Amino acid sequence: MDAMEGIMFQLILHGGNGKSFAMEAIAEAKTGHMSAAREKLRQAGEELHKAHQLHANLIQQEAGGEQTTVTLLMVHAQDHLMNALTVKDLASEMVDLYERIMVDGGIKA
Repeated sequence: MDAMEGIMFQLILHGGNGKSFAMEAIAEAKTGHMSAAREKLRQAGEELHKAHQLHANLIQQEAGGEQTTVTLLMVHAQDHLMNALTVKDLASEMVDLYERIMVDGGIKA
């Protein structure tokens, strides 16, 4: 395995972990465990931050003139990361909504 493949697998790993934590946050919020849900969102954020750092480094390298060969693994890793970021954003909104409904007694305009 070359260095680029290793980075792609790290992106997939951290993206997958972030997505899993985000989904766990929704499950916790659904059962009224808001502090656990917030902790899962924090963990999701940490994982996605690690992935984002790797991703940003690759972009900086390419912007600096290093040629990057796009592979199917790279496309998969990018797709995995983008989906994980979207799920985390939506999970955060869902936790907020569950909290408003369960803790605050409903949604007020």
